[in-house]
Formats: sequence, structure tokens, C-alpha cells
Amino acid sequence: MKNTSNISKREFLRQCTLCAGGAALGMYNPSILSFNTELNKFSKEALFYSKTENGFLCEKCPHFCTLDDGDTGFCRSRVASNGKMYSIAYGNPCAVHIDPIEKKPFFHFLPSTNAFSIAAAGCNMRCLNCQNWQISQASPNESDNIELMPEEVVKACIKSGSESIAYTYSEPTTFFEYMLDTARLAHEQKIRNVIKSNGYINEKPLRLLCKVLDAANIDLKTYDDRIYRKISSGKLKPVLTALKVLRDEGVWLEITNLIIPSWTDNFDTIKKMCEWLCNNGMSETPLHFSRFTPLYKLSQLPPTPIVTLKKARKIAEDSGMKFVYIGNISGHDGENTYCPKCGKVLVERRIFTILGNYIIKGKCKYCGEKISGIWN
Repeated sequence: MKNTSNISKREFLRQCTLCAGGAALGMYNPSILSFNTELNKFSKEALFYSKTENGFLCEKCPHFCTLDDGDTGFCRSRVASNGKMYSIAYGNPCAVHIDPIEKKPFFHFLPSTNAFSIAAAGCNMRCLNCQNWQISQASPNESDNIELMPEEVVKACIKSGSESIAYTYSEPTTFFEYMLDTARLAHEQKIRNVIKSNGYINEKPLRLLCKVLDAANIDLKTYDDRIYRKISSGKLKPVLTALKVLRDEGVWLEITNLIIPSWTDNFDTIKKMCEWLCNNGMSETPLHFSRFTPLYKLSQLPPTPIVTLKKARKIAEDSGMKFVYIGNISGHDGENTYCPKCGKVLVERRIFTILGNYIIKGKCKYCGEKISGIWN
């Protein structure tokens, strides 16, 4: 590390992080991992792969892993075995909970309802700030799982009284086949499907998923491709493409941007991100600026200052974003929804609880302005 006496605090924090998380930063190129690849009843032939002279090419996400027999992909949940590629994350979730929809967060989608939430282990990113690293950075063969096949997920959702199934916690596109089959059955029962995702998926599988997907909250980690690669082992452009696909397919979309000190708190970059969203028809897409909490490989960093979040919110609003929120700070007025025309509070929130809702049939109670969202 350089002598820190002549560098800024930002650069010092970044260098500390590079030292602490260097192993993760070195994993950008999708590598083949060594896990138990023995097939069982939780294995299902994968979608979106082809056989090449170099091995099996996974075409589900932008990493495009090439696997030989016995290899596991970068996401830890796809394996090559016996002349085919398989998902080993089918019917074996490691997390099952009932959450308020606001927790995902969705602020303009079925407020005050519950989402039956499931996750299987694995992820196709290596985010230094991951809050669920115990399951996202593990293989389905390493996590503590329960057996819950798609039809049982739907039955359990109905029994719980939840109005939607959320594919969440880890990265749902890594258990794509399980999610897709469950979502199809859910739609047959008039149950909504939502994902909380990093959006790192190729266009063809995403468009297939969109046929049974009602809402998506996508983590847009930064508008700086260099930082994207360092902090997540992913790239910016595929995520931007996914946002446009979701927009075009009519899936309700919300976006989360986690502001990490010294990494994603550059205001010029935040402005460029918001301008891109507005220029691509997403000015009415809810944008959640979330406060960073020190953990995993960034535990040495401080929490995001509230003043930084407030400034980011103002930048977004000045750029033309109509619904901008501040997350992970209880009691802040940035949790509320305001009418973009008359400025009155339309949805008052406290953490995940709705204290008041003044949107009537999708319009502002006070001035009649249409408020984008799926409200009932």
C-alpha cells in the first residue's frame, strides 16, 4: 500500500478495501469451481446452454462459462455432467420466509401485501458488500436446504395468504429453472411473481422469464463500469440492457442503488446514472438509494452518511426522476411517496409498514395526478 500521508481519505479507504478483498477482486474472469457435482433429485437439465468443441457453453448470463464434464460454473449452481449441463438448485431452497413486499424493496407494487420469499444458494457476482454472502457465495451442495418443489411453493404461498412469490436473498437468475417452473404454476393460480436481482442475465432467458414475471427490483450498483467490475465481478452494460428489456416487456420495475463510501458515492456518476434512466424512459421508475452497512469484505468502511443520501436524492430529482427514495434509515421522510405534481404525501412509510395511503385508483387523492405503479 502507498504512503497514505499524501492521499485523500477516499483513496485510503479504497486501498484498504483492495487489500482486504483482493482475493475476491481477482475472480472477475469466470473460473471453474470444484464442488460436489453428483446429480440427484434436485438436479434438472439446464436451459440456455450449447455444446461446443471446448465444452458446454452456458448462455444464461454474460459470464458465458465453458464447462467440461465435472465442472461447476461461476454461479456455483450449474454443472456439466454425463454429456449435459444441469442446474443443481432445483426444489432445494436454503431460505423460505414471508416478507412485506416493501422489504424487497417495492414501494409502488401491491403495498401492504406479503411476499412468499424463497432463495437457493449461488450467485453470478462476487459483490464485496454482499449482505447474504453465507448463501450467495455458496453452492446448493453446501447450504442447509429444504425440499420444496415448485408445486409445493405455490401451495405454501396460497396457505400463507401471500399475494406474490418473491425470488430473492441470493441471485434468483442462478436458480433460473426452479424460478421459471414455479412462476408458471403461480400464474396459473393468479399469484404474482417478483424478483430482487442483480440483473446480470442475457436477453433471451430474461425475455422468457418476463412472460411470467410481474415485477423486478434490480440492483444498479453504479454507472461506472470500472467500479462495477471491481466491486461485483460484473459489467455495467448487461445490467443496463436488462433494465431496457424489463421496461419493454411491461414488467413493473424498481431500481436500487446502494451508495458505498469511496466506491459508489461519486455524485457526477450518480448524475450520469439518473440522466441515463430519464433518457431511457424510466423517469417514473422508483429509484431507491440505500444506505451501506459495513459487512463482508467491506466491513472496514463507514456507513453511508445521511447527507450523501440526501444529496443523491436531490441530484436524481433534479435530473427528472419522479419517485426517489432513501432506504435503510428508519423514520426518514425519504421513505414516503410524494405526488410529483402537488407535492403532498401520498404513501407514508415507517420501515416496512404503511402508515397512510392516499392513492385512490392509481391517482393522487388531492390533485388527481396519475401515480405510476401497481396499486391493487
